[in-house]
Amino acid sequence: MQYIPNILFIIALAAGVGYFTLNIRKIIRNIKLGHEVDASDHTSERWGNVVRIALGQSKMVVRPISGLLHIIVYVGFIIINIEVLEIIIDGIFGTHRVLLTVLPIGLYNFLIASFEILALLVLVGVILFWTRRNIQKIKRFWANEMTGWPKNDANYILYFEMVLMILFLTMNAADQQLQTLGAAHYVEAGSYPVSKFIVPFFSNLSEATLIAIERGAWWLHILGILVFLNYLYFSKHLHIILAFPNVYFGKVVPKGKFKNLDSVTNEVKMMMDPNVDPFAAPAEGATEAPAKFGASDVTDLSRIQLLNAYTCTECGRCTSECPANITGKKLSPRKIMMDTRDRLEEIGKNIDKNGEFKPDGKQLLDDYITREELWACTTCNACVEACPVSIDPLSIIMDMRQYLVMEQSAAPTELNVSMTNIENNGAPWPYNQMDRLNWKDEN
Repeated sequence: MQYIPNILFIIALAAGVGYFTLNIRKIIRNIKLGHEVDASDHTSERWGNVVRIALGQSKMVVRPISGLLHIIVYVGFIIINIEVLEIIIDGIFGTHRVLLTVLPIGLYNFLIASFEILALLVLVGVILFWTRRNIQKIKRFWANEMTGWPKNDANYILYFEMVLMILFLTMNAADQQLQTLGAAHYVEAGSYPVSKFIVPFFSNLSEATLIAIERGAWWLHILGILVFLNYLYFSKHLHIILAFPNVYFGKVVPKGKFKNLDSVTNEVKMMMDPNVDPFAAPAEGATEAPAKFGASDVTDLSRIQLLNAYTCTECGRCTSECPANITGKKLSPRKIMMDTRDRLEEIGKNIDKNGEFKPDGKQLLDDYITREELWACTTCNACVEACPVSIDPLSIIMDMRQYLVMEQSAAPTELNVSMTNIENNGAPWPYNQMDRLNWKDEN
């Protein structure tokens, strides 16, 4: 009978980690639906970005209030979960505060005190985040795309973190009282600068009741962490895992530099070379034209762009900086990323159901992202600059524009006129090349 809690804990741990692993494998599979991109260049710069942007939160503090709160919650939540290691060992082997056997008592007390202070800071930070979102109602959290699940998801995350911190402090407070009473297995250890203020509420309780509270909080805390771990797959909070690889694979060339299609570049070079026979067969190893120019669905995008979609935190910084959105246009860079992820998830579920993708008559273009949104973009890169985890919504917009222009000849009239003029006159204006300098005679 004494091993039943250990067995139940091992089952819960295996189920939680197993389900999480299953979902992570789905994410990896879905990301691999995109085409591979060589990101082996600028290795030192990429690692520098991981340290500076992902770990150091350098782009978060551009907005000091939310940046500081995020750092507190981020650092606190990560460090506090170091104690999860002790909880897991205790749960498997039936021990209590097992790290006391390997750490000096002074260091152990310091760690417990640090965890408690951080837990309080996380709790305060989460409450302030909830207040900013639901009472202050900051505009970027109440945009058109932030309804239904995206809106509720953000609050669920905050509630999760509040409950986990309260359970952690409650567990420690009950543990302290049990130490005072000299209960078996509850050795005197730890420093509790925060939970000591909760202890008076437990002073008149019996030892059996205190053990029930301490064990109950312990179980709920670790089960809550396992539930939260698996909730990440369905949540925008997935960025706490994916932000690091996403920043590593983020753009390292100048933001204003757009990629060229090798097939188009080679064709232009061939057209400009008077020594090339345009009717000759392509040379061996020459770059072939892609099956499709640009992107109309998520499978036409790169793996990095699909990783971007899964990493999006839905914070709305990109949309709040977008000049098109500010002036009332339909474009929202955040929605571009959310739509890309939703479509990718739809395809993933299709594969789960059928074993392979079965055409569903839908695509990212038109069914999720409208042409009006795509052509509203000014390509200013404000969204890319604003993103705290190096997401590039502009690259998806440009790939989809390329599809519209090169596959469907569906550019706006103004752009079609300009391109026709460039083709015929060598300039975007409707004047013959011989008439370009006529203005000097008129003045």
